[in-house]
Amino acid sequence: MAKQLHENICEERMFSSIFNKHSKDLHNFLYYKFGELLSPKDKVQEAFVKLWENCAKISPEKAKSFVFTTANNLMLNETAHQKVVLKHRQIKPKMYTNETPEFIMQESEYNDKLQKALANLTEAQRVAFMMNRVEGKRFKEIAALLDISTKAVEKRIYGALEKLRKDIKEL
Repeated sequence: MAKQLHENICEERMFSSIFNKHSKDLHNFLYYKFGELLSPKDKVQEAFVKLWENCAKISPEKAKSFVFTTANNLMLNETAHQKVVLKHRQIKPKMYTNETPEFIMQESEYNDKLQKALANLTEAQRVAFMMNRVEGKRFKEIAALLDISTKAVEKRIYGALEKLRKDIKEL
């Protein structure tokens, strides 16, 4: 009994021993039960990662049970996920829109104008503008990331907006 008190799964030697002893059997168990499509190798690895993350809480005697239960649950979760994916694949998207062909054409033309106008911006303006409008970053965050002042960010974004308005009207 005293020997087991000193053994700990967190020790690399003990963890490696448990991995070498049970990983092949665990893979075979998952492969036979669920097949190759759900990638049993990955689930074996994930189960042992979870064992490592919880190594202080699990005794060496319960390690086999833990990894088998964890891997089985991971496979069941993956199976459930695949069922949801399959269900959504069977739902056919609607093949019509409420927009008129004229609106769709105008939208496409506007998008082309916008892309050309964005290409005409200076790199500094485009980077600041995209970080603000696309990524949703605030001026202070952009300033910190670009290592410039908040006023410089404001100037770049407002300059970009003015140039975009002008270029889009011309096009």
